[in-house]
Amino acid sequence: MKTLDSIALALLIVGGLNWLLVGLFEFDLVATLFGGQDALLSKIVYIIVGLCALYCLKFFGLLSRNNNKH
Repeated sequence: MKTLDSIALALLIVGGLNWLLVGLFEFDLVATLFGGQDALLSKIVYIIVGLCALYCLKFFGLLSRNNNKH
């Protein structure tokens, strides 16, 4: 499970950095790399990053458990 957590977190960070580029420079790296926003490969990447974000919601539960130990 730790490997899946690491992969999901890494992809979520990549997605966040992509949004940073969009916000600051109006540059979508995913779209540039995979053929535009409407390209199938880009959509797959967007979906995977979104699923990683949903998966990473479980980390909030881990944070509250760790805070209760102190």
